[in-house]
Amino acid sequence: MDAVAHFTLLARYNAWATARLLGAVAALPDADYRRDVGLFFRSIHGTLNHLLVGEHLLWFVRFSEGSSPRLALDAEAEPDRDALARRLREGAARWEPLIASWPAARWDGTLHYTTTNGEAASLPFAATLAHVFNHGTHHRGQITAALTALGQPCPVLDFVYYLRDPSKP
Repeated sequence: MDAVAHFTLLARYNAWATARLLGAVAALPDADYRRDVGLFFRSIHGTLNHLLVGEHLLWFVRFSEGSSPRLALDAEAEPDRDALARRLREGAARWEPLIASWPAARWDGTLHYTTTNGEAASLPFAATLAHVFNHGTHHRGQITAALTALGQPCPVLDFVYYLRDPSKP
């Protein structure tokens, strides 16, 4: 599998898992959704905001524009619950077309961007993108653990489950 196919698969899985998780979270009462459940970003809402900031408002911009917006990773970028879910779905859907737009030579290269402090930075391109997708998987896993602790149904987000039939809702 070449890099484009590999990362397209990861982008599709990321969008699928995000949609499934948001579907499960939508059923939570607001008090549970915003309650400190012991996550690094405290609440499910805080952790979803961290995903929005990290994956979409920071790393997507670094990969697409080569710059970094001035954002803190713990920022509450979207206070409204429904708008946050919409922005996460839309953000997840933007990765696949971006991946398809990169030439083959890009994958073995370096990601050059400007940090939030205005300094030049460079990282291995493909490894950094893999980290971005792994980061999202990590935090979605934390949220599923919080759902379980709250006694709520938890969606299957396993990558192997997805690979068996990516058309599953």
